[in-house]
Amino acid sequence: MDSFLKAESLHFSYINDIEDPPVKTEVLKGIDLDIKKGEFVAVLGHNGSGKSTLAKCFNAINLPESGDAFVDGINTKDDDRLLDIRQKVGMVFQNPDNQIVATIVEEDVAFALENMGVAPDEIRRRVDDALKTVGMYEYREHAVHKLSGGQKQRVAIAGIIAMSPDCILLDEPTAMLDPAGRREVMKTIKMLNREKNVTIVLITHYMEEAAQADRVVVIDSGEIIIDGKPKQVFSQVQTLRNLGLDVPQVTELCFELRKAGVEIPQDIITEEECAEALYALLKE
Repeated sequence: MDSFLKAESLHFSYINDIEDPPVKTEVLKGIDLDIKKGEFVAVLGHNGSGKSTLAKCFNAINLPESGDAFVDGINTKDDDRLLDIRQKVGMVFQNPDNQIVATIVEEDVAFALENMGVAPDEIRRRVDDALKTVGMYEYREHAVHKLSGGQKQRVAIAGIIAMSPDCILLDEPTAMLDPAGRREVMKTIKMLNREKNVTIVLITHYMEEAAQADRVVVIDSGEIIIDGKPKQVFSQVQTLRNLGLDVPQVTELCFELRKAGVEIPQDIITEEECAEALYALLKE
């Protein structure tokens, strides 16, 4: 797979101009990261670790203080390529209400395309395809304010899909949703990745969501601490605890069982794996 998102010695700071003198807070401290085209990467870290700031660097919302961020080979510092970057990388935020601008579902999905000057026939095709992709086509004429949280988030994702990006950055898209809404959104994300080959970067606090990714990146205090497959990352239970992070509940259960002397694998991250391991033990 080719590199699609790349950070090289990436530094970023926020400046508080209200203070006198202004206060500078370094958030990213020399990040090196390479995400391949078609990968599904989950990014973990406690609040203030820098994960959202990093995502915004890949969408050129934030520009590096030093170092570089690349999108499909384009340096995000290149002002002339900003439109190209935004068309290649779409971003979905935590609160869908902050991203929805129209009162009717299909009008909201069409909004960005109209601003881009896309032909009406092409807008119609893209809107319909995007809504079908996220399972919201039958709601195309519904009022947005009457939708559930999970449905609104899927409409927000459809608005990004309609722009045909190669990559979607999702900044805690399920944080405000109930379990059913979270399942709806995760199903959509995985489908886009596996069937449409869309590169996915998912920032989440839900470890069960991260366990579904191809790769997990853990950020702490602006630095990458762990980067690997979900099984490799979540098997480091004590390390993650020390960083103030959880692990999937089944991983926690197996960790405690091993501490109690039960011989059970340490790389279990799904309920199915846990059930199979416990069944095998009980059979013995």
